[in-house]
Amino acid sequence: MVDDNTRALLRESGLRVTAQRASVLEALRVEPHVTADVVARRVRSEGVAISTQGVYDVLDALTAAGLTRRIEPAGSPAVYETRVGDNHHHLVCRSCGVIVDVECVVGEAACLMPSDNHGFAVDEAEVVFWGLCPTCQIPT
Repeated sequence: MVDDNTRALLRESGLRVTAQRASVLEALRVEPHVTADVVARRVRSEGVAISTQGVYDVLDALTAAGLTRRIEPAGSPAVYETRVGDNHHHLVCRSCGVIVDVECVVGEAACLMPSDNHGFAVDEAEVVFWGLCPTCQIPT
């Protein structure tokens, strides 16, 4: 069930409210860090007709409008989240692929600004921490 806040977010971002857009955005608000295939299954399970290409098109539109963020961990398919605009970071499990948000980096500062920006207007730095999640650390 899509709520009024989701519809309002779409309107405020200049996007036309459709069942597909609202359902995709709602699916990401419920569980972040999921692939387009997972989003497609969730949206279809709610009775919304949408093709796989349609899901990608909606995700692209939501990302362009600043409502979602696309994350591409090395060796994994792209995942999407609705937490945008705060330049947070991620922990990624090398074994199961689970992704967890990290509020900020503490301790010794990571290299967040390039020593030479080559004329780029840098607006974001991406830090990804790799390791094993607690579940995958348990010996089998």
